[in-house]
Amino acid sequence: MDYVYTTTTDSIATVEFASEQANALSMELLQRLAKELDTLSADKRIKVVILRSKGEKAFCAGAFFDELVQVDSLESGQRFFSGFAHVLCAIRRCQKPVIGRAHGKAVGGGVGILAACDYVFATEAASIRLPELSIGIGPFVIAPAIERKMGVGALAELSLAPDLWKNAYWAERKGLYASVFENIADMDKEIDYFSQRLASYPMESLVAIKQILWKDTPSWEPLLFENAQITGRLALSPYTKEKLKPKNK
Repeated sequence: MDYVYTTTTDSIATVEFASEQANALSMELLQRLAKELDTLSADKRIKVVILRSKGEKAFCAGAFFDELVQVDSLESGQRFFSGFAHVLCAIRRCQKPVIGRAHGKAVGGGVGILAACDYVFATEAASIRLPELSIGIGPFVIAPAIERKMGVGALAELSLAPDLWKNAYWAERKGLYASVFENIADMDKEIDYFSQRLASYPMESLVAIKQILWKDTPSWEPLLFENAQITGRLALSPYTKEKLKPKNK
């Protein structure tokens, strides 16, 4: 069952998303996720937002493949790739710190979501990969988030080697993850302690720090959607269409 669901404990909100395709995100789920983050940003009762996905396998397999293969025009392409742009912008403008929980592998847009989070905990299973170039497109929408968090060098390593996985400790060294744990239980214990500690601080201070962390990103709102247009155009190329054909055809 695909869903976006929020639970609240005191002043901490936990947003969980799920889909049957390794937690890949459809346009509908992306829209719901962005809307939920905006709602929590405006909720004066909430101080901290934890973003997680369901299960113990993949954190997020990126975009919903079934929708990607249906892109057949510049308009549908931009609309499809704008889904992650909406979520990244919602994390950026959320007034509260957004804590990422990466329990497993992240691919494409899933890496972008983690890069946009303000602080991320991960397990050793949380390897990352940007496969976009292998199908003739690129991680253009999420690139600003990855560059901001990890640097241009890491973005190049990931985007120019689309078939290679980078392990969680590499991602930690590059700044994507704040801490890496051997297992989910240990990670969740630390997330619980960290989020409660964070929520004990004054709201005004948390809001001010969030603003400082994002002060150099005023261009994100137009930039990410312009990049979605670029990706949508490339997705119409014969190379990409050929790569997206089902294997049995």
